[in-house]
Amino acid sequence: MNEAKRYHPLIIVYRIFKLLRNSFIFAFYLFVIKWGAESTFLTYGRLLFILLFGFSIVFIIYNWFTNTYKLDNASFHIYKGLFTKTKRTIPFSKIQNVSRHISTFHLTFNVTSITFETSMADKDASVSFPVISQEEANRIDDHIANPKSFDSNVVNTAQTDLANDSRTIHFTPTKKDIIRASFTSLSFLAVIPIMISLYFKIDRMIDADRTAERLISSMKDSWLVVSILTVVTIAAFVLFGIVRTVVKYGKYEISSDSERIHIVKGHINETSFSILKSKVQAIEIKQSPIKRLAGIAEVKLTSAGSLDIGEDTLEVNSLYPFLPVQRAYDMISEILPSYEVTSDMNRLPKKSFWVRMLKPSWLWIISTTVLFYFKPSVLNVEQAWWIISISLCIIIGAARWLDYFHTQYTLNNQFIQLKTGSLTTTLFVSKRDKIIEVATTQNVYQKRIGLSSVKTINRAKPVKHKGVHDVPIELADSFYSWYMRRYQETKVE
Repeated sequence: MNEAKRYHPLIIVYRIFKLLRNSFIFAFYLFVIKWGAESTFLTYGRLLFILLFGFSIVFIIYNWFTNTYKLDNASFHIYKGLFTKTKRTIPFSKIQNVSRHISTFHLTFNVTSITFETSMADKDASVSFPVISQEEANRIDDHIANPKSFDSNVVNTAQTDLANDSRTIHFTPTKKDIIRASFTSLSFLAVIPIMISLYFKIDRMIDADRTAERLISSMKDSWLVVSILTVVTIAAFVLFGIVRTVVKYGKYEISSDSERIHIVKGHINETSFSILKSKVQAIEIKQSPIKRLAGIAEVKLTSAGSLDIGEDTLEVNSLYPFLPVQRAYDMISEILPSYEVTSDMNRLPKKSFWVRMLKPSWLWIISTTVLFYFKPSVLNVEQAWWIISISLCIIIGAARWLDYFHTQYTLNNQFIQLKTGSLTTTLFVSKRDKIIEVATTQNVYQKRIGLSSVKTINRAKPVKHKGVHDVPIELADSFYSWYMRRYQETKVE
């Protein structure tokens, strides 16, 4: 790829389509709703809209003619402009992960979009192809993986097929997984705002309140009708949740080869994500209260590249969000053999509990002050303010107790594990050579009773800060010694 190439011509159609979508509301207001109205504001508004719309189309075509790209054996080269030319050079070594996305538009024209995310902080650090042919996307991906052996005139299908054949599929959801995901994700509740919106739309055409009252009064004497409607409503909610989950998570595949982890998701809009195993900065295992009860968890991979494709941020760095806990641990060992997750972790000492419980809560102090000043009446209870204040105090205390109960930590050879959270817990696992900075701090209370706080920083977008409070001072001392051994292991990437 020694010659600069223009982007796919369909990118013009794609951007004009986005322009039409984004300007539809303004056009509908100016030329449909206010069609018969005449005023200076509307006259100049229509004129300005037409000028801006025309200029945008010209600019889209101009961009296609003047923007080109080229690949050599080490870098991307992006060229922009006609009279004032700019050039960006992005080394392949900086690429952290690769994301693909196929929307309805891409599916219609048999094309795709591909984004190469880097660890650089520049806003233009990523290399994005919003519209590109499948063959060209594969060619670029293969070239970055094997830049020296790449032939720009031949699509390396044999190499691509070999890579696909060598992949090990670790997980695809079963029917049981889909049903469990539909309940634990509470996706069936998404039908509620749809029904509310539909109700208000119907209310504009008919008196929905009176109609509902008549229906309720006619049904309340018939327990059979009420029972049938209740069952039908619940079934509709559950069916909606299952369909929504199937669309989002049904076509889900987690696989890996010797170098990369691959995640594919989506039935209608397909999204794929791949990351070099060596670029994984950390692992997070998250559990909400419902997931803890169901014995499932979500595993997320932290990388230095963000996951922006166009105007959507795609959270495809998550392994299936509804994995059984033991399967999640096993999968981490399968996909990333260099990572270890241990269940043998240390809990906080009892004195940490009292530090947390006796620490002043500014939320409670400010809320109680406001309540005392205004003394609002709630449900005709005149002195409701002190009931609210006590309830808030109990909630804050319960949250602190849960946070203390869930918090655990350990230094496991070259790994650090930190578990935090009150309702939703997060188990953070990272290798010593992936941590770029550590810190320990002590406030007045901690210093008096021999406690400390530790914090780690990993490369990510945004930078990943993780820490645990009120650990024994002995951990803080050994934490620094543990981290200093990093310099014997770190390799320059």
